[in-house]
Amino acid sequence: MLDAITDLPLAPPRLSYLARLRVRDLRTYVEAEVELGPGLTVVAGPNGAGKTNLLEAAYLACTGRSFRGASDRELVRRGADAGHVSAEVESGAAGALSVSAFSVGIQPPDRRRLRVDGNPVDGLLDHPARPRMSVFLPDRLALVKGGPGLRRAHLDQLLVALRPSAGPLRRGFHEALRQRNALLTSLRTRGVDLDRARGELAPWDRALASAAAALTEARAAAVAAVDPAVAERARQLGLDGELEVAYRPRSSTDADELLQALSERVAGDLERGFTHHGPHRDDLAVRREGRPLSRFGSQGEQRLALLALLLGEADALHAASGQRPVLLLDDVMSELDVERRSRLVEVLAGAGQALITVTEASHVPGADADDVGLVEVEPGAAATVRVATVSTEADR
Repeated sequence: MLDAITDLPLAPPRLSYLARLRVRDLRTYVEAEVELGPGLTVVAGPNGAGKTNLLEAAYLACTGRSFRGASDRELVRRGADAGHVSAEVESGAAGALSVSAFSVGIQPPDRRRLRVDGNPVDGLLDHPARPRMSVFLPDRLALVKGGPGLRRAHLDQLLVALRPSAGPLRRGFHEALRQRNALLTSLRTRGVDLDRARGELAPWDRALASAAAALTEARAAAVAAVDPAVAERARQLGLDGELEVAYRPRSSTDADELLQALSERVAGDLERGFTHHGPHRDDLAVRREGRPLSRFGSQGEQRLALLALLLGEADALHAASGQRPVLLLDDVMSELDVERRSRLVEVLAGAGQALITVTEASHVPGADADDVGLVEVEPGAAATVRVATVSTEADR
């Protein structure tokens, strides 16, 4: 049985942030270099100048992936043969920081070169010095407004981030589901009768039931770990009413009960050609005062809820790992009034490194403060005006 995530001891505080970012021939950038600090940095520039591209470059340098799901050809600047991004990351306990260099070279159509401290690596995600990242994009409102598939994927990513050892649970479930669905297709094609189908499916039913029960239990623990933090962040951001995230499983956490349910549904599964019952149909409900925010919330309220969700998850990750994720917040101030913009800045002041894009720096209350960084972006270029600091020692 997986230990409840909420029962994990608090990890010792650990700082991990991007100190310098270099970009060459990526998206709109010919070449750019910016220095960053561990606190809040405002990335300001006109629409279309490349602010989102700079956040994407930061994410790419530390994960080897685009948060837009872009292809290599889309990432490399038009007219260039290859693109490159690198990040210097400072990590460790306060007073004992070390520097690691992460880099990603891209040569379309499908060649990527990942390096850490100059050494080739197969991937960046498992490197201990890599900062975790949480991204707000306007289109991520689909997590609140859209269908359950996006929320399931997000929940599983959160689960693995909170408890990396849970990764095999997810892979084991999806492999068992794939095998059972393949067998259902074969049985249907061959016209096998129901009794024989049950016999052939039995081994995969047992494997799927065991894997599904473990995954469901782990997901429930992950949601229980973040729900209180999400509610508190929503209150701090000024969202009216109590915000709740709740796990809505479509199957039992008991393997025997799930096995029985699968057996009872064989006829329907054969008719459809796939498994209809299990954790692949679960959902993560986002509710305010018990009502789904997707139907009973304005665009601004949904935006606040998404922010509260991401910030609450960051709090849970901090408690589990001792490290605060880097927050990449694109166009987050849109549809927030002055009071809620101020509330957001107050929250971000104690939330580790955060990069926030705006068309005008004045859209961020307190953007001219000495401890708030400023990067100015114009088409094809970016420059550091001021480096952010950490406002309190406790944040380290």
